[in-house]
Amino acid sequence: MKVPDKLISFLENEEKYFIVTHINPDGDAIGSSLALSMALEMLGKKTFLYDKDPIPEFYHYLPSYEVFTNSISSLVTHNSSLILIDCNTPERAGIEGLNFKFSAVIDHHDTEEVFGDIRWIVPEAAATGVMVFYLIKKLGINITREMAINLYSAISIDTGTFRFGNTTAETLRIAADLVEAGASPVSISNNLYETWSKERFALFSMALNTLEIRDGVAITYITQEMYKKTGTGPEDTENFPSFTKIIRDVKVSAFFRELDNNSWKVSLRSKGDINVALIASQMGGGGHKNAAGFVIKSELVSAKETLLKALQL
Repeated sequence: MKVPDKLISFLENEEKYFIVTHINPDGDAIGSSLALSMALEMLGKKTFLYDKDPIPEFYHYLPSYEVFTNSISSLVTHNSSLILIDCNTPERAGIEGLNFKFSAVIDHHDTEEVFGDIRWIVPEAAATGVMVFYLIKKLGINITREMAINLYSAISIDTGTFRFGNTTAETLRIAADLVEAGASPVSISNNLYETWSKERFALFSMALNTLEIRDGVAITYITQEMYKKTGTGPEDTENFPSFTKIIRDVKVSAFFRELDNNSWKVSLRSKGDINVALIASQMGGGGHKNAAGFVIKSELVSAKETLLKALQL
């Protein structure tokens, strides 16, 4: 994978960077950001990591996760440059209106947005973690154990632990390099999939109890009331959208998460050649061919019907 020379020059010549990723951060966003921050610090740079939302508890095994801040005041600093990781606009990261000396975007989501003085967008990359892996190598930095854990986790999340269609020979070679650098597949897998709290499992059970299957589409949802009953939050729903896709006759999994009254975040997962990114883009969202999402303002019943009409499988 070719890393733009302009991006390398930017990272070599600037001194202070704000590394920011999208709201409701996932493993790819967090791990990629942390690994890049570690690499830049090894070059003598100063980095600050920001996410609008707290890092979910089940990602607290990631080395240096605690350096993330969700205090917007920490971003009000002069003479600094912005790096957006795993997203492509300040709005997606919740930092709109802030000014920076220079800006760069590193992302693997296909997008038509124009933000960024430097834009490195590689939609065919399995994860932003893959891109950061090549970037760190291009900077001439040896990947440490801590970087390896973060990058392996990033790639694991976005490949479904190497089960999804974006898993290639290249992806597996990178994973092998990261294991040699100190990442433990067993430890990372255990942390990702075998450390759920009882509260999170109770929330998952409630979601499964909402299951309905219509014309090859499996629909589940979570409401604000369910969060209150289980003592959980939106961060506890990660991976929920994928579970119902294991049903043999299901072609698309649609997970509705209530944001507030009559507002829903819809996460779509699909099998094979069904491109849910096209559906999401029609709704003002986006994503990948087999994993995408959007927000819809509507009552739940109406929101479901709107989606089913758009899918028409």
